[in-house]
Amino acid sequence: MDITQIQLNQGLTFLAWATSIVGIIVAAFLVKLLIDLSALTKNINTTSVLLNTELKPTLKELNETLKSVNAIVKSTDQGVDHFKTAIEKTFGKTKALSESIFGGLIKGFTTAFNLFRK
Repeated sequence: MDITQIQLNQGLTFLAWATSIVGIIVAAFLVKLLIDLSALTKNINTTSVLLNTELKPTLKELNETLKSVNAIVKSTDQGVDHFKTAIEKTFGKTKALSESIFGGLIKGFTTAFNLFRK
């Protein structure tokens, strides 16, 4: 039984060394992870400060641009409404004039036709 006791002791010693080596490797990766997370946090902080300083003026400028575009669209809409009203008035007068001319032509043709028919 001495030999099995020695083999068991050697197996436990190997297991202890292997566990401690794996623990050291895991600890090293955790330290590396913490260092990377710290760098990431610094980069995120820098990015957020940059966005905060650059985004506010950009949004103000975009707001002013949209206001000017809105004013241009409103003035164009008014111009289109005026043009539409002018066209409607013109076509209304032209329609009345053409109806009276066409009505006169029809009366003239019917009168001439009735005269030639007799």
